[in-house]
Amino acid sequence: MNKTEKNQAVEELKERFKSAAVLLLTDYKGLPVSSMTQVRQELRKNGAELKVIKNTLATLAVKGTDMEALGQHFVGTTAVVTSSSDPVTPAKILMKFAKDLEKFQVKHGYLSGKVISPSEIDSLSKLPSREEMLAKILGSLMAPTQNLYNVISAIPRKLVTVLAAVRDTKAA
Repeated sequence: MNKTEKNQAVEELKERFKSAAVLLLTDYKGLPVSSMTQVRQELRKNGAELKVIKNTLATLAVKGTDMEALGQHFVGTTAVVTSSSDPVTPAKILMKFAKDLEKFQVKHGYLSGKVISPSEIDSLSKLPSREEMLAKILGSLMAPTQNLYNVISAIPRKLVTVLAAVRDTKAA
């Protein structure tokens, strides 16, 4: 790789890192290619991307940015997971694979202007996903309307029940 290619790669990494809502570092040393492919496919299905990067290029990409503290964690075999939309889903996927595959480890990450540790990534993975949160909010917003509907519709229902009971007693 010549100098211009390296500079171009560093600029591409800078853009990828800037546009990411979450950035997670993993160690995949000793992991079979089939398992790595499976992790990649699962992440891709959920709008995230895993890419193996040279540590020196990644360190140069974060230099001079607010992610500079993350540069010290680019050691060993490092794969970077980025997601531009949902930070929870990639964390869930990585933690699931980290539990299933003993050679796969989540190292550190970057979220909301802060370097996060593996334990914080684990906590992040236990949060409900964006869709679940939206469903809960929608349910909370719909509950008063649904309750009002039930109360209002109960009045005619009870009236019909009383009228039917009066009809049955007069018929008997």
